[in-house]
Amino acid sequence: EKLTAIVTVSDDGGSSGKLIDEFGMLPPGDIRNCLAALSNDEDMLTQLFQYRFSGSPELEGHSFGNLFITALADITGSFEDAVVESGRVLSVNGRVLPSTLHNVKLVASMELPHSLNEVRVVGESKIPEMAGRVRRVWLEPDDAPAFPPVIKELLNADVIVVGPGSLYTSILPNLLVHDLLAGIHASRAIKIYVCNIATQAGETDTFTCFDHVRALVGHVGEDLFDIILCNDNYEGDVGFASRWVLADEKTISDSRAYCADLIDDDHPWRHDAVKLAQVIVDIFYERTGPLS
Repeated sequence: EKLTAIVTVSDDGGSSGKLIDEFGMLPPGDIRNCLAALSNDEDMLTQLFQYRFSGSPELEGHSFGNLFITALADITGSFEDAVVESGRVLSVNGRVLPSTLHNVKLVASMELPHSLNEVRVVGESKIPEMAGRVRRVWLEPDDAPAFPPVIKELLNADVIVVGPGSLYTSILPNLLVHDLLAGIHASRAIKIYVCNIATQAGETDTFTCFDHVRALVGHVGEDLFDIILCNDNYEGDVGFASRWVLADEKTISDSRAYCADLIDDDHPWRHDAVKLAQVIVDIFYERTGPLS
């Protein structure tokens, strides 16, 4: 089926942050990850795109994928054309679109340990490092328009899937682009939120599925999603710094909740792609019949 990945452009850490400073371009890191995930040879391409150079002051810390997209942006003359051409060159299954073409910063208001006042934290990469509790996030500027093809894709979609991903630094930055959010509301697609399987240190420590949904509602309002998809298999070890995101009673009592075994048996802290895709297709069939 036709897939479109809509990707946030608020990443400012690591290689992406260096390229923003050196070339004034949008951050390619999350775009790179999506291109690798949608490629026909995902394992090999992922290794190539995620390869980081070392031993050279100029290349230290840069990933091959980020430099690839940067080079294409220089050749084609624009970031959006570079993303399109990257998809063509790599024969990806679907499209990858930036949510906006404007440079935006993700800003958070956080409660920090041993501090009475909330602290303003600027930069996506800095938020998880603060070891505090996120109260609210927003974009600066807050009026960046969505990339027009994004709105077209949303309005023509059969299913819109939000997640899984970092709640405050990957999911919400997309939804905080106002006309992108309006496009989701206007779309007749089934809208599914996929809750994370494990908590994320520095962002969602101790969060249940209900806490994830409550944070979304606090930022973008009620009734955005038709389905809240949660994992209900808690067998395995999700690591020292994480806990299971539980489908608690408040979640299960929500008529939109849909619980299923979604874990990757070998890596239980993340979703099994086949299980997740099958559940999404099943939900669509239950609601409307076969995909068009």
